[in-house]
Amino acid sequence: MGDTTSPRTSGSTDGDMDQNNLMYDGALVGDSSDRSKEKLDQKTVRRLAQNREAARKSRLRKKAYVQQLENSRLKLTQLEQELQRARQQGVFISSSGDQTHSTAGNGAMAFDAEYRRWQEDKNRKMKEMSSALDTHASEAELRMIVDAVLAHYEELFRIKSNAAKNDVFHLLSGMWKTPAERCFLWLGGFRSSDLLKLIASQVEPLTEQQSQDLNNLQESSQQAEDALSQGMDSLQQSLSETLSSGTLGSSSSSGNVANYMGQMAMAMGKLGTLEGFIRQADNLRLQTYQQMLRKLTTRQSARALLAIHEYSLRLRALSSLWLARPRE
Repeated sequence: MGDTTSPRTSGSTDGDMDQNNLMYDGALVGDSSDRSKEKLDQKTVRRLAQNREAARKSRLRKKAYVQQLENSRLKLTQLEQELQRARQQGVFISSSGDQTHSTAGNGAMAFDAEYRRWQEDKNRKMKEMSSALDTHASEAELRMIVDAVLAHYEELFRIKSNAAKNDVFHLLSGMWKTPAERCFLWLGGFRSSDLLKLIASQVEPLTEQQSQDLNNLQESSQQAEDALSQGMDSLQQSLSETLSSGTLGSSSSSGNVANYMGQMAMAMGKLGTLEGFIRQADNLRLQTYQQMLRKLTTRQSARALLAIHEYSLRLRALSSLWLARPRE
């Protein structure tokens, strides 16, 4: 009896120990897995929180940027309206929008006043030249007058260059010229090639070499004018394409503000090249004057300058008659 009981007791004890060990090991594995899972969950939570914070900051930056663009667009619109009102009232608004100045010393009106003064001085110089020709003044005396007239034209081109920095559109529009003169306006002035055609019959007799030189000068002037005209055409086409790109319509929505401001920035950059076209055209005019006078004698040069002046006076007289015509 005692022998049979002892083995069962021993076997039962070993089995219980094995089972307890398995249960203990399983508990350890479960606890380790739970801790790892908990650690992974904490990392995920932190990462998600960081992502949400980064996204929130990104939205705030984007919102601030859009608001800045919208404010810039509104300010631009306001400045345009103020400038329009200022032109109607004869007042110049500074670019900062916080000061007003009389246009007597700025912009288009200042140039118009300088141009009128320049015209008056030119009239006096031309009368002096005409008198010198009539009285058969010496070659040296006549040359001094011719050089003075050429220097006077150089002064005009300098005045125009300064005016172009303030209001290039005023020069291009020709509003400082009379109506008849505006019919022949090209890039803020006359075409050199047209004047060369004009003087050909006014300075005869010409030698064969002089005729050839003037014809060559006219052709080169025409080519330079054509190149500048093509450049202006390309600029206008490019400007039109810039302003018409994208969706035309309301630019008040935040989604269109960035595109709108980008288009305006590009267009402003293109308009900045207009000043260069005016400067190149005036350089061509001055060079034509200089080369023309080098190919002519002193008396021929005087007659050529007087012919150009007389042509200008006739255009101005025609404008006066046109403005004074009876209207039915």
